[in-house]
Amino acid sequence: MRILFIGGTGIISSACARVAVESGADLVVLNRGSTTTRPLPAGATVLNADIRDPASVRDALGDRTFDAVVDWIAFTPEHVRTGIDLFRGRTGQYVFISSASAYQTPPARIPVVESTPLRNPYWRYSRDKIACEDLLVAAYRDTGFPATIVRPSHTYDRTLVPLDGGWTAMARMRQGREVVVHGDGTSLWTLTHHLDFAAGFVPLLGHARAVGDVFHITSDDVLTWNQIVETLAAAAGAPTPRIVHVPSDAIAAADPEWGAGLLGDKAHSMVFDNSKLRSVVPGFVARIPFEHGAREIVDWFDGDPARQRIDTRLDAVMDKLVEAWRVA
Repeated sequence: MRILFIGGTGIISSACARVAVESGADLVVLNRGSTTTRPLPAGATVLNADIRDPASVRDALGDRTFDAVVDWIAFTPEHVRTGIDLFRGRTGQYVFISSASAYQTPPARIPVVESTPLRNPYWRYSRDKIACEDLLVAAYRDTGFPATIVRPSHTYDRTLVPLDGGWTAMARMRQGREVVVHGDGTSLWTLTHHLDFAAGFVPLLGHARAVGDVFHITSDDVLTWNQIVETLAAAAGAPTPRIVHVPSDAIAAADPEWGAGLLGDKAHSMVFDNSKLRSVVPGFVARIPFEHGAREIVDWFDGDPARQRIDTRLDAVMDKLVEAWRVA
């Protein structure tokens, strides 16, 4: 298969690039430069162009056509319109990477399925993804544009601490300081290793029954936020974490950006049914538990102390929240 990735060095896309090449695909990656954090696999062809400059993309692609095009970096309807204009007639499938945060928030029922309504009044990022989906559904319905929509949930690799604050929260745990967890820490959350995502994603590329349809791809590894913190602390060799529970709306009042991601996503239990994906990718199994992933994360950050960056502003916000809510 001839596959084009727009982007390809992100947390999710890097794993999918690796699995695509390993599966024998002819992978072309369009990006603006190189990265040392997540290098592209040997065997991928790299074209340098900026997707926000359509003329440069046309020049870079020439007369190439593809079985599948995956746009990893489309976030607004304007981005999607550019994709439709560039790739209509040039690909058998255009894959848009949406987000599971586009689902009804909070969900009326779990597990979440692909037919769960899309509505997120709390987070602009999610509303933009919904608008992108609406545009692609209309393009498929009206003109047959071969769109496939994929909704990842919280997907991580070794470079990402899946806690708000990132390494700042990890450093606090190693220092024996309190760590902030939203709510009472018992809401359920799904974490997906990027290689597990790739195992479900790559078989969708070029798959005729995926065109015109939508799929989410997540692990079945569901933990509470308290368990996530405890797992990371154990992997880091930190003492038993001193968790201070703070209501999500109180966090939002102290730090609106942090709060938007909570109220619009993480504050609510999110458990997913992957039956639809398995109906077209029968072999899909998420195999990497978070205990394994947590050790990968700690090993990567410990491998170079320069990676262990502390957000001093957010660290101070956490101190204020701890002081206000420790007794409560």
